Amino acid sequence: MSQAPKPREVFIQGVTLAGHTFRPSDWAERLAGAMSCFRPGGARGGIGAYIGYSPLCVPRVINGIKCVIVNEELKKLEPMAWDFVMNFARDNELQVAEACLLPEPGVKAKPDNKAAG
Repeated sequence: MSQAPKPREVFIQGVTLAGHTFRPSDWAERLAGAMSCFRPGGARGGIGAYIGYSPLCVPRVINGIKCVIVNEELKKLEPMAWDFVMNFARDNELQVAEACLLPEPGVKAKPDNKAAG
């Protein structure tokens, strides 16, 4: 039985292909801010709405390097938003790395049924 592929996360790093630090220094917050309305379940409005990043596109500092972590689910939710962040990385010659999502701490992974039988 074939399992569906796990969603991936793409790490857009604030380092150019030439090895230079990308500027301006708040680029990650700006990019993630532009994507803040693209969320599972849609944007929230009204009096209970708050300003925050989408869980599908968040800024982080990893090993001292500013990054934006983009979940592949964004591609399914809004392909044009996915294209925007990927084109941003390409147009600015930023380094990009991919990774698979890991289970949350304390959540048991499903057993692989391939081994059985």
